Amino acid sequence: MRVLHVHSGHAWGAVEATLATLARRAELAPGMQPEFALCVDGRLRRELESAGAQVNELGGVHAQAPWSIVRARRVLRRLLAVGHYDVVVCHSAWTQAIFGGVPRTLGIPEVFFLHDRVQHYRWVERWAARHPPDWSIANSEFTRAGLAGLFAIERSSVVYPPVELRGAPLAAEERRQARAELGFDDDTVVIVQACRLVASKGHARLFGALARLPPPTSWFCLQIAPAAGRAERAYRRTLEEQARALGVTARLRFLDEPDDVPRLLAAADIHCQPNVEPEPFGIAFVRALEAGLPVVTTDMGGPREIVTDEVGLLVTDEAKLALALETLVRDAELRKRLGADGPARARELCDPAVRLPELAEVLERVTRLSTRG
Repeated sequence: MRVLHVHSGHAWGAVEATLATLARRAELAPGMQPEFALCVDGRLRRELESAGAQVNELGGVHAQAPWSIVRARRVLRRLLAVGHYDVVVCHSAWTQAIFGGVPRTLGIPEVFFLHDRVQHYRWVERWAARHPPDWSIANSEFTRAGLAGLFAIERSSVVYPPVELRGAPLAAEERRQARAELGFDDDTVVIVQACRLVASKGHARLFGALARLPPPTSWFCLQIAPAAGRAERAYRRTLEEQARALGVTARLRFLDEPDDVPRLLAAADIHCQPNVEPEPFGIAFVRALEAGLPVVTTDMGGPREIVTDEVGLLVTDEAKLALALETLVRDAELRKRLGADGPARARELCDPAVRLPELAEVLERVTRLSTRG
């Protein structure tokens, strides 16, 4: 089964990480041959090509430039006409809006892969809705529910993202060394948040909760996130100002995203990302579970499907967040118990050896339905 995955390729995030995993671990679903078509030559293309995947160029697309859309659709149509693909997967509402309908004009089944929550007021969702696919896939039950009013929810499946798991946690001495490099002793409880610098991730809520922690508590907060663009740098300055106003600057450090994030996670004690808007799924939480960290997050969206009572705590507001953090900071045994089940939970949710064959099964079913139709 030849599968063409279509995506913009512009940024790097959960969608792009999922596509890279499809390429790197293709052997886990040998009946599914993935190829890719991108609009932008960036990190995703480099990751895919380094994995040996076939990457096709569609050309730059700008929604404000209709001619660029027409040109890219023509390029995709020519590619599909000669490529003998069995199914095409459009990743994200933007891709469905731009390229939706092209595969079906050639009799090729078309699948829409939803990675983000649907916001029906946005132009991109309204535009995508004009091109209904043969089937939809969502990365969580939460995102699947958002399909209502966009596409037929009864013609959809949920496939959790495949996440390449790093394996064994750090040995005790390796962990101690990693902490020492950061300046932490064994008694300091390290709270980590590793995500993009956007307000929806709840940085401000976390800082407010940290300011509520009563003394004496030995804690430190690491913020792992790149401030790559103008908006991220401005937001980081706002957060630094908030930290000063709350008096937590001395216990807070921002780190531009390093290459050894898994090692830093394994060196920490608690993962906290208290979203103020629903997360569609949350690969960052899976990474934290894999590292053996108890997870604290807001009781909403996709994380409800990730974080159980056995691996973390779900909270509803800043006061309850502060109470949850205080409890974990003071109770080493609770941290240990919640963290112990994290790696197994991460594998249960996102092991590529399970999720890639599951995706292949869904796509094969779509091709059979299309043939009968």
